[in-house]
Amino acid sequence: MSERVSVLRGAAPRVLGGLFVASGILHFVAPKPFEAIMPRRLPAHRAFVYGSGAAELACGVGLLTRRKWAGPAAAALLLAVWPANVQMALDSGSGRLPGPADNRLIAWGRVPLQVPLIWAALQSRPADGQHPDPAPGKSESVSSPTAK
Repeated sequence: MSERVSVLRGAAPRVLGGLFVASGILHFVAPKPFEAIMPRRLPAHRAFVYGSGAAELACGVGLLTRRKWAGPAAAALLLAVWPANVQMALDSGSGRLPGPADNRLIAWGRVPLQVPLIWAALQSRPADGQHPDPAPGKSESVSSPTAK
């Protein structure tokens, strides 16, 4: 694997983790824009916004600390919220959405953006033959068969 790809694989989950934490906080601070992009068939929009915000916070912290479960969980979350991105794209230009979300170019641009975000989430797993990062504050020791 080239050095650039290796660096990208290492940085991608941490960048995504930061984005998830920021977005998770926004779900609680300003929930209305998130409610506006939800598929109208879903009930209890505010509950879904808070739930997905909590999930984004958990996944974000997990990605930042390189927890084993965080990559698959973040990828699953990105798949779960994809319908909201599609709904946003379908509604764009109608005046129904607040601010930049109503711009068709921005809204439709978000739909395929999920693919590289899912890739970034899945990069949190260790590469073949490598150990995952240890939990914060803990060191990982590997003993050799000849060590006494």
